[in-house]
Formats: sequence, C-alpha cells, structure tokens
Amino acid sequence: MKKSGYKIAVVGATGLVGRAMIKVLEESTIPFEELFLFASERSAEQEIPFKGKLNKVKNIETTDFKGIDIALFSAGKDVSVKYAPSAARNGCIVIDNGSYWRMHPQVPLVVPEVNPKALLKHKGIIANPNCSTIQLVVALEPLQKSFGIKRLVVSTYQSITGAGQKGLDHLFSEIEGKEPKKRVSSHQVAFNTVFHEITDESGFSVEEIKMKNEIRKIMDLPKLPIAVTCVRLPVLGGHGESVNLKLENTFDIQQIRNIFRNSPGIILVDEPIKEKYPTTQLSSGRNEVFVGRLRIDDSVRNGLYLWVVADNVRKGAATNAVQIAEQIINDDLFEFTCFDF
Repeated sequence: MKKSGYKIAVVGATGLVGRAMIKVLEESTIPFEELFLFASERSAEQEIPFKGKLNKVKNIETTDFKGIDIALFSAGKDVSVKYAPSAARNGCIVIDNGSYWRMHPQVPLVVPEVNPKALLKHKGIIANPNCSTIQLVVALEPLQKSFGIKRLVVSTYQSITGAGQKGLDHLFSEIEGKEPKKRVSSHQVAFNTVFHEITDESGFSVEEIKMKNEIRKIMDLPKLPIAVTCVRLPVLGGHGESVNLKLENTFDIQQIRNIFRNSPGIILVDEPIKEKYPTTQLSSGRNEVFVGRLRIDDSVRNGLYLWVVADNVRKGAATNAVQIAEQIINDDLFEFTCFDF
C-alpha cells in the first residue's frame, strides 16, 4: 500500500556518488518521511544538507535497516556483500550501485527507460548497472525496438570521476605536481589516456567485460555480438561513447533522429556543421543521455554511427538509482520474498 512518506537511506553518503544521490533525491518526486545517511565509522558524524536541514551521517555498523523502505548503496563491494542481504531480510529494498550483485541470476539489473518490468520480480536487491552501460543502453533500446541490433562496437572516453573521489584526487595531485596518496592507475593520469584494470588473460579490462555482460542482460540479448574498448581520460564532465551499429532492418537518418527526439531520457544534439553535438561538459550536472553525430556507415549493410554522452555520476549512477526507487514507489513494489543469500 502506498504511503504518504517514505524512509530512504543512502549508504556511502560521503562519497562522490553518495553525495550525488542525496542531491538527486532532493530534486526527486519522492515524498519523504525521513532520510538516513550512512558511511563507515571513519566518515560518520559528518553533516550533509538535505531539504534545508543538516543530516548527520551515521556509522553503518549501528543499523539493521529495519523500518527503512529503500536504501541506495554506493559504498563499495565489501559493504554491499556484508550489509545488503541483511537489509533485504529486514524488509528494506536495496538498490546497489556496486558491481557485486549485477550478474547474479536472482538480482534484476535495471535501467528504467529500458527494462522496468524486471523490477516486478525483485527479491530485495536490485542492481544499478555500470555507468558506461547505463547511458549506452538508453540510446540502444529505441533502436532495438524499431530496427533490431545485429552487432555493436563501442569505444568509451570515460571521465576520471568514474574512479570516484580517488580518481579526482589522483588527477588533481598530479596537476599540482604531487604524488597521489591513492593511485587509480600505475600510469600518470593527468594529460594522459589510461585503461581500466586488466586482470583477465584475454587482455580485456574489467570495465570492458562488465559492459558486454551487462548490456546483454539488461536488453535480454544474450547472444548479441559486442566489441568494446574502454579508455579513461583526465576530464570531469562525463563519459563519451563512440558507437557503431549494424542494424537488422533498413533505415534513414531522419528516422533515427525522430526516434531519438521522441525517446524518454534522451536529448538529440545533432547539427555537427554548426558545431552542435554532445560534449561531456554539456552533460555535466544533467540527468539525460545526449545523442548526436548520427552518420550512415556505408562499409556495412544497415550500418550506423552515433555519439553518446552522459554525466556518469548523475545518470550513470545516482540518477538511475533514484529513478529505480521512484519506479518502486510509483508501482508499489514493496512486497517481496528474499532469495537464499
């Protein structure tokens, strides 16, 4: 039964994404009874403003999440593994921004513009996808519906903010000529291009593997051929993605433009001769996905190029998580049975 107000929690409230979650929650349509902020003992007792009042951050070890309706987690894998199951067992729906639960067969991986029906079968934990995946599937879904996608090739140009506050600290330390206290790469980040961590013998990075697996799961296209290269750049505004598609059916560029103009969550910026196209600065602080530089790829039948940009901290993390919470509230999806963790 819908309530007049909801108790919402943010776990990892003092981090880069956690603070963005608080800001997006403040802008949201959610009717609040109370907002709870949690972090590690080291970060507890900080005060963060919300709706004109200062909220004190509490030590996550002091809560069992009983009575909290929804908790947005963005505090890293260890916290998600330790606290998300117990929160769900106590009736709190967890929307987790980490990678641990994303490919679990019992956990829906959700982008509301793409697969909101996946929420109908949630069992207490819902996974928020990787930032680079979220913006891409928002752009791909209307093309899949209208034409079908036969093959996908994508190269990402990702903001260092994808590495969180550590990434920012690493970049600014190097710009100031200092050695970073915590490194996100063994290479110099400032004025450079670097790859994400590579641990797989195949040579693919963790980020590249995530994107392939998550796209297939969210779009329910388990056999879609996907080629991915992910690169980190020393920029702050957001993530850019160069996308090349082979579609199933024929199309013309004007059809594609009209589809994007009428797709929720997408803003079309496609007048390249006038230098109007999506940039990472344009997306900064915005919740939408920006699409532009639409071009026919004449090297293959039904080939299409596009450029996709979004604020990775907002739509790529905080906004998508809040949109999931709004969907749960709007559809009254609070009844669930936990799976066996």
